[in-house]
Amino acid sequence: MRWIAGDGVELAVLDEGDGQPVLLIHGFPDSHRLWRHQMRALSAAGMRAIAPDMRGFGESGKPDAVSDYGVGRSVGDMIALLDALEIDRAHVVGHDWGGAVAWVLASNAPERVERLVVLSVAHPMVFRDASMEQREKSWYMLLFQFEGVAEELLQRDDWAMLRTWLRGNGDLERYIADLSRPGALTAALNWYRASAHPRRELGERRDLPPVQAPTMGIWSTGDDYLLETMPASAEYVAAPFRYERIEGASHWIQLDAPDRLNELLVEFLT
Repeated sequence: MRWIAGDGVELAVLDEGDGQPVLLIHGFPDSHRLWRHQMRALSAAGMRAIAPDMRGFGESGKPDAVSDYGVGRSVGDMIALLDALEIDRAHVVGHDWGGAVAWVLASNAPERVERLVVLSVAHPMVFRDASMEQREKSWYMLLFQFEGVAEELLQRDDWAMLRTWLRGNGDLERYIADLSRPGALTAALNWYRASAHPRRELGERRDLPPVQAPTMGIWSTGDDYLLETMPASAEYVAAPFRYERIEGASHWIQLDAPDRLNELLVEFLT
């Protein structure tokens, strides 16, 4: 691990391999460890895999203010990280909240993104017009707005609600160990408080510039939180768009279908 200054926060970053850089951006409630299978595959394929702990997660800094967790702040982190590593352009791969960061990075800083891969999360302009079915799947985003209440409910009875909500998927015990550290759970939930509060729907809508990089969107049929809206992202990409559907994997494609995902990444990024 190495430490790199982001946009006002220190980021813990795993940097492995040589060649074309690939920036791997995780989401909630993960860390750089989510990408362990992909980092090995990308490095073996002659690429440089770079996986930071996003602000509020893992070993990276955990600011106190909710406003510090807006997607734009993490886009700033990623640009600062690339600058610190003297990387002009990189492939970018994002998942969950990291997918939102990846979309916005590719839209607002097209000169920094060679190719884009987003897992699970459709383009933000698709998600902002979510159906009632999608809103029902996203019920937890409303719960997470209640500071103190959400923290207590998730941790109660040996994290019973978190365990049930995750349905045994992901790195459950690792998440619990990470989130049990002082301030870590609130920092993670602040991502939702900064960018998924209902009041945002009452404000002025701001469109993102079209993505200029060739893009691949990947969704898995076992995702309990997101409907199959990824194909609609093509409307917001002014470059070739490819859609891949992975059967049976949960929201955590990286862990449930690593071989298939690695195959797709290596093919698309090389």
